[in-house]
Amino acid sequence: MSSNDVAVKVEHLSKRYRIGLKEEMHDSIGSAMLSFFKSPLKNYRKYRSLYRFDDMDPNSEFDSAVNSDSILWALRDVSFEVNRGEVLGIIGNNGAGKSTLLKILSRITDPTSGRATIHGKVSSLLEVGTGFHPELTGRENIYLNGTVLGMRKSEVEARFDQIVDFSGVEKFLDTPVKRYSSGMKVRLAFAIPAHMEPEILIIDEVLAVGDAEFQKKCLAKMQDFTKGGRTILFVSHNMGAVIDLCPRSLLLQDGTLVSDGPSKDIVEEYLSKLFSPVDNQNLGSVSDRRGDGRLRFVAANLHSKNGKCTRVPISGHPIDIILDFFSKEDLSNVQFVLTVFNQRGVAVTNCHVKTMNRNFQIAKGSGRIICRINKLPLPLGNYKIAIAAYDGLRNELDGLSTACIFDVETSNFFGARYVPPMRYSTVLVDHTWELVK
Repeated sequence: MSSNDVAVKVEHLSKRYRIGLKEEMHDSIGSAMLSFFKSPLKNYRKYRSLYRFDDMDPNSEFDSAVNSDSILWALRDVSFEVNRGEVLGIIGNNGAGKSTLLKILSRITDPTSGRATIHGKVSSLLEVGTGFHPELTGRENIYLNGTVLGMRKSEVEARFDQIVDFSGVEKFLDTPVKRYSSGMKVRLAFAIPAHMEPEILIIDEVLAVGDAEFQKKCLAKMQDFTKGGRTILFVSHNMGAVIDLCPRSLLLQDGTLVSDGPSKDIVEEYLSKLFSPVDNQNLGSVSDRRGDGRLRFVAANLHSKNGKCTRVPISGHPIDIILDFFSKEDLSNVQFVLTVFNQRGVAVTNCHVKTMNRNFQIAKGSGRIICRINKLPLPLGNYKIAIAAYDGLRNELDGLSTACIFDVETSNFFGARYVPPMRYSTVLVDHTWELVK
């Protein structure tokens, strides 16, 4: 295959970040000054290390700690090619490196090592509102974005009506973008590059902000986009959209490229990793977790209405999700959240203490929190629960992508034999039918 057929070529791409070091707390300015003068060399290295990577000495006690605790490899030695006219899906867990990769390809950030070669004009949609000037109106931002993409005013005007019609923000064209909702911003943000016809379109998960109708329009537009020989790089947690839109996908995990192949196979591999076995009675031993560690989940269990532990709850019956934890210190305004995912990796429901306008004061030591669901609304299938806890400043204390796996094999939700299969429903809804004529 000739180089003219390649739209994007990534070679041994790596990106490294320095995580800010935790400061030692002092009671007064005097104690802070004393600490600085007592250890001048250590402090000099500490502050220098925040923006330099070439000062690390593995034989130094301090720098060894820096190496292990304050260096984050967002990408490690990633290589692949994308041909012209190809639609490439990029999937992986949160923190896998997907957004970092797209930012490098969009020239927003530079790689630490390796190179990415782009053949063609690139337009990217990475975050809600990216590329918009908040003080300018929607109309002015359309022209601004067109100019950034290298288009003449006449070319923008020729596509202006199509952009406005697709985005559905006609009534708000002369309103500053800072007044737009997230959905309005993402609709306009997608409509502009999609109609300006760049050669390479890079799209992150921001489409999740739009409603179902708009997502359908976006997917149809992307399919039309590729018919003209243009290239799309598409990041999404919607596995159905990835399979439908992308013949080929990449799977990233912890910054590395672990699989590259047909989307159906890659999605199956990804979902199998999502449901890898976990010892829900011993979550304290799980290493793949997030948070600063001040609170740690140690167990997660489901209890049926008789109070007994179960792995096969009945749909339509009450269920308690019991989370045991250990806190290293007294914590205030703690928030707990859990998300239930089905076997396709789709988030079925999210249970957050904020829905009750609650937060909790946690004492040092062991504790337990219970989420009570009065009527489990899940179709038959395999599910997992992800859990997290935050303090009052939204700092994550602990987070596990898989805390518990369970199966719904029986349903008494409707009190009838028929139960809608999972392919037609992600949740079950109480309803009635009435013939009025």
